[in-house]
Amino acid sequence: MSLDSLKSALPDYAKDIKLNLSSVLTAGALSEQQVWGAALASAIAARNEQVTRAIAAEAAGKLSPEAATAAKAAAAIMAMNNVYYRFVHLTPKAGYGQLPARLRMNVIANPGVDKLDFELFSLAVSAVNGCGLCIESHEHEVLQKGATKQQVQDAVRIAAVIHAAATVLEAEAALGPAQIAAAA
Repeated sequence: MSLDSLKSALPDYAKDIKLNLSSVLTAGALSEQQVWGAALASAIAARNEQVTRAIAAEAAGKLSPEAATAAKAAAAIMAMNNVYYRFVHLTPKAGYGQLPARLRMNVIANPGVDKLDFELFSLAVSAVNGCGLCIESHEHEVLQKGATKQQVQDAVRIAAVIHAAATVLEAEAALGPAQIAAAA
């Protein structure tokens, strides 16, 4: 599936999502690797096969094998960390944050790409997964590594639009043509 076919799969009521898919996936303040790494990591985090396949197909010509692996690794490690650290952040019981996580996170120290890029991918995934503690941590790291607020915003905008596309396609699949017509 290509990016154009992904946009075509989105219904008319999601026209804004179609338009935003084109605009957020242009370089802007981010490098091409940062754009497509954040997009691929966000697509995986959004858990929609159509979206993941389309973004992966488009990213294949834009990411090195190492950057594609790093984007997938960011999605994988954040799938774990976002659950754990969201719990630490949201539980009313104090003290969990002082306990060692005892979870392996070696890829964060050695991601195979520039650490700024990996942190941007991780920030985008954390935004999709809604982990405030991880968002705060990764935003801090990317700013410390020299990113601008515009770059942070661009990475999160990518995550938001890709998540929206996945949500719409999941809704369309769940509702099916008969239920959509009946609702109209």
